[in-house]
Amino acid sequence: MNDQAVCCYRHPDRETGIRCVRCERPICPECMVSASVGFQCPECVAGASGTGHAPRAAAPRTVAGSVHTDDPRLVTKVLLGINVAVWIAVLAAGDGLVDALELFGRASLSDFGPLEGVAEGQWYRLLTATFLHQTPMHIAFNMLSLWWLGPPLEAALGRARFLTLYLLSGLGGSALTYLVAAPNQPSLGASGAIFGLLGATAVLMRRLKYDMRPVIALLVLNLIFTFTWANIAWEAHVGGLVVGTAVAYGMVHAPRDKRALVQRLTCAAALVVIVAAVGVRTLQLG
Repeated sequence: MNDQAVCCYRHPDRETGIRCVRCERPICPECMVSASVGFQCPECVAGASGTGHAPRAAAPRTVAGSVHTDDPRLVTKVLLGINVAVWIAVLAAGDGLVDALELFGRASLSDFGPLEGVAEGQWYRLLTATFLHQTPMHIAFNMLSLWWLGPPLEAALGRARFLTLYLLSGLGGSALTYLVAAPNQPSLGASGAIFGLLGATAVLMRRLKYDMRPVIALLVLNLIFTFTWANIAWEAHVGGLVVGTAVAYGMVHAPRDKRALVQRLTCAAALVVIVAAVGVRTLQLG
């Protein structure tokens, strides 16, 4: 690595190892426009039109085919806000709200109470649990991770693809937890979605030929914590990681002429696997 970091010419606070194939200016994921070979900067793409402005049909796009936006952190901010809002609601409402939103396959709230859980048709728990936190340390760690991982992915994938990646990763973690864990084992937190973003970051960095060592080290460290610390639902972490990695791979490696089709099929396939896992477990629990 160079002693002096190279930063994007449009965003001086973002380090990058990619340069425009035409002018050789350094560009970050938000500024990368896919070319037949490598990537170009927005100015070179606009200049190629002969008018100084990119034509509407050839508007600059990111590595995943998304258009550039003024605020590449918008969806990240919204997701962070929802998580914090739910946490504040839990502080105000108490354990009753946790019981209503957390994930478990089947559990009785009392010895004589009715059975409740995903197996009883409460499918919403697979999603609501991914926005649910109780302790300050839990939400602080997850939200810091979201703020660190989210913006670069949102800039590279675009808002709709990034939101899809986040939700599918969270649902993937919930589905594996429901499939493997004991039916009455509660689970909550955004960790599954965060691990999905971590896997997606590794895929994106490999696609852009960045140095993989930092993200690999971070991933290994988090997996060590996952399997050694007490009271951690490893199923959510692994499920989110697998789904997030697979979805991101389909998004950034889709061929340009069939990009939309491949990306949609990848997301659909991930959703089908999630639904199948939930269906199998529900049948097992009768």
